[in-house]
Amino acid sequence: MDSPEVTFTLAYVVFAVCFVFTPTEFHSAGLTVQNLLSGWLGSEDAAFVPYHLRRTAATLLCHSLLPLGYYVGMCFAASEKRLYSPSQAPETWRVFLLLALTLPAIACALIYYWSRDRWAHHPLARTLARYALPQSGWRAVASSVDTEFRRIDKFATGAPGARVIVTDTWVLKVTTYRVRVAQQQDVHLTVTESQQRDLSPDSNLPVQLLTIRVASADPAVPAFDIRPLGTTALPCRRARWSPPSSKHLVQAALHGVR
Repeated sequence: MDSPEVTFTLAYVVFAVCFVFTPTEFHSAGLTVQNLLSGWLGSEDAAFVPYHLRRTAATLLCHSLLPLGYYVGMCFAASEKRLYSPSQAPETWRVFLLLALTLPAIACALIYYWSRDRWAHHPLARTLARYALPQSGWRAVASSVDTEFRRIDKFATGAPGARVIVTDTWVLKVTTYRVRVAQQQDVHLTVTESQQRDLSPDSNLPVQLLTIRVASADPAVPAFDIRPLGTTALPCRRARWSPPSSKHLVQAALHGVR
């Protein structure tokens, strides 16, 4: 029969993996950072950029606390190891506790650095600053992103942990720890991979799953990949598009329409 220590370890590993990668069941149950801290994070629709500045910081901190949560749980699941008294705990567990305390300490230091000057050091803010006019700052660009995100004609697709959002001016990729941003007039879209699946559950036709590289004309803006939902299979080759002139051209590229 499994010991409490093994049972707790297996259960906690499953919980930690699901909490980090948030399957549909966890989203439905509200066991996500966004839902648990919704009062502090605010509304994505009301203020997209401030919401994700706080969300990425909160997610990083919560995930860094998972090893410490496991140690605390083991204090009860394996009480004979005396983990509640580190000086009496086995050496391996003392090392683990040091690591479990170091991770959130590093996360807190990084979040503090990001939040200085009203989040001006956050990676998202630094990316937006590259699109700011000389007489303005990143907050003016953030305000433009917020305004366009509130419009009902924006395009969005993908899983919660890898959403792709296209507005009139911007291409956005929202991931667990980051938000990638590129301005449409400056980007090149390149199909880097194409996978064909046999059937689509919606149409019973073959579908293509494309991986598209979004590269900005500014080399200082990191390129990123997007994987939109598959569509009916079309003859597909590695291709390169010129910078799109409108949101609708980007949507067409995302859906493999050429």
